Amino acid sequence: MQKITYRAARPSDAGEMAELEVLCFSDPWRKDAIEQDVAGNPLARYIVAISDGRIVGFGGLWIVVDQGHIIDIAVHPEFRRRGIGRALVTAMINDSKTEGVVAHTLEVRESNEAALKLYEELGFRVAGTREDYYQHPPEHALILWRGSVEL
Repeated sequence: MQKITYRAARPSDAGEMAELEVLCFSDPWRKDAIEQDVAGNPLARYIVAISDGRIVGFGGLWIVVDQGHIIDIAVHPEFRRRGIGRALVTAMINDSKTEGVVAHTLEVRESNEAALKLYEELGFRVAGTREDYYQHPPEHALILWRGSVEL
């Protein structure tokens, strides 16, 4: 098994991150949007997973006051089920706690059973639904929270 290393994302990573978006999502972020968020959004924190010099996963989180909104988790299909998603989410949670974040939230497709299982194992709980949140294909999103927030 190849060694996976993790580090903070750089604006120059946006191209590889955008390629992962296309592989993983039906409504992918564009390279320029990723680059702008990584380089110019003071609320954004991104981490990448690297194997043999290429990015095989990444996660993004926005810190808003004392809450962390996990906005993106992408893992290359060939690298799934190796703990990369768990490591990315765990790192974002732990790193953001050092910046005063006390609760974390995210949205996930209702049908994404693998992600829902992972998030539940990491302490997230369903707090609500965003109807018709996803467009391609149409689907509701579940709103998940973990940490000190009233549900």
